Amino acid sequence: MRTRIATALTVAGALTLALTGCGTDSSDGAAGDGGGDELALTVAASPSPHADILGFVRDELAPGAGLELTVMEFTDYVLPNTALQNGEVDANYFQHRPYLDDFNTAQGTDIVPVADVHLEPLGLYSGAVEDLDDLAGIAASPGGARVAIPNDATNAGRALRLLADHGLIELAEGVGAEATPNDVTDARGLELTELEAASLPRALGDVDAAVINGNYALEAALVPAEDALVLESAEDNPYANILAVGAGSEEDEAIGVLVELLRSPEVRAHIEETYEGSVLPAF
Repeated sequence: MRTRIATALTVAGALTLALTGCGTDSSDGAAGDGGGDELALTVAASPSPHADILGFVRDELAPGAGLELTVMEFTDYVLPNTALQNGEVDANYFQHRPYLDDFNTAQGTDIVPVADVHLEPLGLYSGAVEDLDDLAGIAASPGGARVAIPNDATNAGRALRLLADHGLIELAEGVGAEATPNDVTDARGLELTELEAASLPRALGDVDAAVINGNYALEAALVPAEDALVLESAEDNPYANILAVGAGSEEDEAIGVLVELLRSPEVRAHIEETYEGSVLPAF
């Protein structure tokens, strides 16, 4: 994980200017620099469902709460944290706690979670088969089955656990979320290929199946509740997506307002009605 993040950060420096702003035009300038007495925040987010949920808050709830909310979309898992650490944004909303913990440890950053918002169940998808039995059949053939998984440490472990829970592979006893391909004791005919998470939907035509994060599945017009061969269970799942801020900003008034809005009955209803089980409220 450290090597992958360090490599990505080298690229991140050159890509920071390539982010897409999708908030209001009234907050040009420093992040969080609002006019008058109105509170203002700029939040980095993955496009879907994070930026979509924030867009609902920005358009429907924030004005009534006196909050000017700007949303910046990022399409990877590194730039939102580097932008937050560098002070380019006030908060981010794209990751779960295990990924954040790993990022902080690897990079020496000081980013903290302030609220659980939603869960995107990780799913196994395929353009080649329609159920697990068919995939197991390909795996048992002489050529085996090629399955792609995310290449970041926390999501790779999560993907391996999903495959193991459904009998597609066996993992070493006692291995949890930190599992790596080296912990696979019986691949059962699966050839595991690690790819950058955002590229996994595009790889579906090149592999027999892929384990894809919920947000990237939605961006690729996949419907997790319908299209996934299997999905993670929401029960006792540690991978809720969080709103995160730089250490020391946890008690900022504007952050408190945003947390209240993100965990409101209106947002719960919006998530349930919009995503129909493909994204689940985590509050």
